[in-house]
Amino acid sequence: MAENNENAWSEAIPLKEQMTIVKRMLSYAKPFKKLFIVSILLSIVLSVINIMMPKIIQVLIDDYLKPESATTAIVLFFAALYVAGTLMKAIVWFIEAYVYSVAATKTFQHIRSLLFKKVQSMGMRYFDQTPAGSIVSRVTNDTESLFDFWGVFLQVLTGFFSVTTALIAMYFISPTLASLALIFLPILLVVVWFYQKISSRVYRSMREKLSQLNTKLNESISGMSIVQQFRQEQRLEEEFEKTNEEYLQTRFKMIKTNSLLLAPIINLLVALAIAMVLGYFGYISLDQPLEVGLIYVFISYVRAFFQPMVSMMDYLSVFQDGTVAGSRILKIMDYEEVAPQQNEGASEVIQQGKIEFRNVSFSYDGKHNVLNNISFVANPGETVALVGHTGSGKSSIINVMMRFYEFYEGEILIDDKNIRDYPMEELRQKMGLVLQDAFMFYGDIKGNIRLFNELITDEEIKAAAEFVQADKFIEALPDGYDSKVIERGASYSSGQRQLLSFARTIVTDPKILVLDEATANIDTETESLIQEGLKRMREGRTTLAIAHRLSTIKDAELILVLNKGSIVERGNHDQLIEQEGLYYDMYRLQKGE
Repeated sequence: MAENNENAWSEAIPLKEQMTIVKRMLSYAKPFKKLFIVSILLSIVLSVINIMMPKIIQVLIDDYLKPESATTAIVLFFAALYVAGTLMKAIVWFIEAYVYSVAATKTFQHIRSLLFKKVQSMGMRYFDQTPAGSIVSRVTNDTESLFDFWGVFLQVLTGFFSVTTALIAMYFISPTLASLALIFLPILLVVVWFYQKISSRVYRSMREKLSQLNTKLNESISGMSIVQQFRQEQRLEEEFEKTNEEYLQTRFKMIKTNSLLLAPIINLLVALAIAMVLGYFGYISLDQPLEVGLIYVFISYVRAFFQPMVSMMDYLSVFQDGTVAGSRILKIMDYEEVAPQQNEGASEVIQQGKIEFRNVSFSYDGKHNVLNNISFVANPGETVALVGHTGSGKSSIINVMMRFYEFYEGEILIDDKNIRDYPMEELRQKMGLVLQDAFMFYGDIKGNIRLFNELITDEEIKAAAEFVQADKFIEALPDGYDSKVIERGASYSSGQRQLLSFARTIVTDPKILVLDEATANIDTETESLIQEGLKRMREGRTTLAIAHRLSTIKDAELILVLNKGSIVERGNHDQLIEQEGLYYDMYRLQKGE
């Protein structure tokens, strides 16, 4: 699968697809079109100034220097005129580049924001299938490439106006020579076609290797403790070096392609065109005298005709890089499976917290079910426990009920109403989730409990911490609730992080409580402190709890025993013990019998 994906990214992007990508990327520039229009108008002014500048020198040479009629005043006048033109050109050029850069920066920042928003809205299945480093690469590196990508269009527009004005000016001087200059255009178009065919393949491969580098870097940093524990540093260094070398080789290919097919080809065409002009004027001079200024201005126009093409060809590499980056960004934008959506007009409110599953089946890949006809009822205030071996489907029940994944078979009801009839905000507010691995954000303890909900007061934070027995260790810290939390809460024990996670959940006063192995990472001493807190949390709340430690759910009103995605046993603790089935075996195993 990975090999096929890599081969796909090493293929050239067809020209038609490139134009589609460009068209779609241009649509993101609409909010800033006024800035782009101003810059385009300035480009026209700049091209006119560029045509007028050689004309000043021509008039001075042919009308004053050649007849030897120039005076100091005339020379100073033309010098001042040329300096004024140069200054005007510099000012217009600066404003044009500045305005366009501002527009380009705002555009690629706009795209980055939209991309991040899209990532936030995508279903969990995408994150299961895509490495985090690859996503980071697309949101950062690929969007960053778009800044230079927008510069391509400025060069193309400026070049188009310059080429057009130069060609018009040449026609006024010599239609024959102007027509001969156009002979080089088909050659240029062939070079451009050949270049884009080769370079798009190189750039796609280069982008994919960069993405792989980011993926390996992300995994190495996030898993550094495991890397060092199992002494995997050398292996990871070798893997990183291998990918880095592959990335380097793709860059070498890019450099070779650019070195051969960009500026050298254009400079060769310029040299041939100038040689053609000089030969033509030399031939004419055999029969009639020629004005030196005329030759000078025509050669200047030839350069003005080809020079923008040099710039445009140089920017072809940036264009290819931006096109590839754009295609990778659009892959995310076009990803259809967003987070599960609620029904249109969903407005129900959770009152009691009754949960009912009716024949729910679910598959992560659309082929192999991990849940088969799951049915149960959790009445308001009751605790339903899910037990079973790893892979039995316990977490999948949580995933579909929390709307992390969409299900297509069966029904999930809350208070006897379809779960899709509740706004997502209502579900998130009334359903509290405590995971096995408590994720902490960089900041402080207070912020990690509040999670940027400014409606939650400091008093409510302290009350929640006290409720789950977290206040003891928090108040023992030098800064109390203002104590810093570094990345992932690494400075706190797993038990302390879980207590903070409990406080984070209970502070919103949810109607439904979901505990996914909530005490799995807590030491025995800490567990004994929070069991009473968990009991109080469950009072008056419907609780769905996954537990490996069967002793923690002995008081549950209903225990569901799962095996291979199906409920194989159900009842309370005493009833299941009497059945002497799978639950009985698991209970005896944990007791050491």
